[in-house]
Amino acid sequence: MSEGEILTIKHVADYLKVTERTIYRLAAAKQIPAFKVGGSWRFRKADIDDWIATQSQDAERDAG
Repeated sequence: MSEGEILTIKHVADYLKVTERTIYRLAAAKQIPAFKVGGSWRFRKADIDDWIATQSQDAERDAG
């Protein structure tokens, strides 16, 4: 996957090892960076990687 790659819900679900339903819910609730193209959710890989880093930092801060 390249940094500028655009991912579908299926790709993001596979990448994060969760269900497609979970990604759809996160996107609809604006809890994960996403945008719609023709009614379908899309995700920039770079945004997802940044989001993962932020989630990790938040978890460390909450645990500490």
